[in-house]
Amino acid sequence: MARKTKPKKSAKTAKRKAKKQRKPSAATIRERLIAAMLDQAASKGWRTVTLQSISTAAKIPLSTVCEAFPSKQAILHAFLDDIDETVCAGTNPADQGEAPRDRLFDVLMRRFDVLEPHKQAIANILRDMPGDPIAGICGLNRFGKSMAVMLDAAHLSSPGLMGILKTKGLSLVYLNTVRVWLRDETPDLSKTMAALDKNLQRADQAAAMIFNR
Repeated sequence: MARKTKPKKSAKTAKRKAKKQRKPSAATIRERLIAAMLDQAASKGWRTVTLQSISTAAKIPLSTVCEAFPSKQAILHAFLDDIDETVCAGTNPADQGEAPRDRLFDVLMRRFDVLEPHKQAIANILRDMPGDPIAGICGLNRFGKSMAVMLDAAHLSSPGLMGILKTKGLSLVYLNTVRVWLRDETPDLSKTMAALDKNLQRADQAAAMIFNR
């Protein structure tokens, strides 16, 4: 009796199978991990988020997650890198003619607008961060970097000690405004805008008093 031969797989079937087995690109993995981290932080809180839970939510093997990021803090920092980049991309060179305070106002409000879809995740991260001192210290260092980038986006960066003082001052302005932003449910973030304007004005007055002595 003649042996039956298996039908040959079509080129289309083989191509489809190869496509399924193909590993996602580094950019896709990064995007999925950041999205999973934010979703986990928003729904469960920052303390309970682990690389394993992010791996499960993103449907990416833990080994691949660890290759891309050594910790959940590293994924958070990657998210902040994306935020910084998006804010800077919206900077208009023509804005350099505006007053410094107006430029900072525009840059920081643009940041709040970009962060708005992730407000619950950020609220939970900020709430839980004090319970993790190491993460808190790393977070403060990364936060300072973002504030320096915001100064650069507003064309107000400075080298040396002056740059450090500006970054510290802007950090205080931003943190004081974040408290209002987290509770702001107005569609146009009008409460946040009012608080930011007030905080920038106070910082302006403090700087004038210090440097005019």
